[in-house]
Amino acid sequence: MTPEEVRARASGPTAGLATGFAQANLIAVPADWAYDVLLFTQRNPKPCPVLDVTDAGDPRTVLAPGADLRTDLPRYRVWHDGVLTDEPTDVAALWRDDLVAFLIGCSFTFEGALTAAGVPLRHVEQGRNVSMYATDRECRPAGRVHGPMVVSMRWIPAAQVETAARVSGLMPAVHGAPVHAGDPAALGIADLAAPDFGDPVEAAEGDVPVFWACGVTPQAALMASRPPFAITHAPGHMFVTDVPDDEYRAG
Repeated sequence: MTPEEVRARASGPTAGLATGFAQANLIAVPADWAYDVLLFTQRNPKPCPVLDVTDAGDPRTVLAPGADLRTDLPRYRVWHDGVLTDEPTDVAALWRDDLVAFLIGCSFTFEGALTAAGVPLRHVEQGRNVSMYATDRECRPAGRVHGPMVVSMRWIPAAQVETAARVSGLMPAVHGAPVHAGDPAALGIADLAAPDFGDPVEAAEGDVPVFWACGVTPQAALMASRPPFAITHAPGHMFVTDVPDDEYRAG
């Protein structure tokens, strides 16, 4: 599927779709919160690498000039005072003239490179959303915005952890190298079978849990900071851009 086809037709998680093109997280907040969110992303670039920021009210992005951020994601989340109130497939009727949208790098972007390097992706094999967890690592706060870092977890064969770290490390604009591999308790994660976002994914024999900083971190910040209104993507249901993922490769 092309990026345009995914934007028009996808109804579930976008991992493994439109291989070769970058994917992005979405968070849209009222303009009077936008500076705090921008500062939060700048202070926490590992989980929140910004790819684009729109003008207030504009549902378009240079990452896919023909796309509409109000309709072209498979599923959205609507937030009021930090509480999730709806998960629609279209937010055109909810979009406001004061909303500023942030497109944040997504680790799905480097999954094509992992596959090319021979690293298996268990969540794709199992047809599941990637597992995501809130950690006990607090992000650096910015104004009114604060919250924990969220990580995505992939089961990686022990012999290929170094390869996965090297390959993803070449793409810092989409989270880069892992923040941790091994014992989840080091991140304050109690149970890998109970992710905070996404689906539980089964390991194969010899797999090690490997954790990457995740662009769902702003959603955890929404829950902690409680802005009056926000729209985000549903975790795993990303905005597929027209930008080749190679453009975010550092080497």
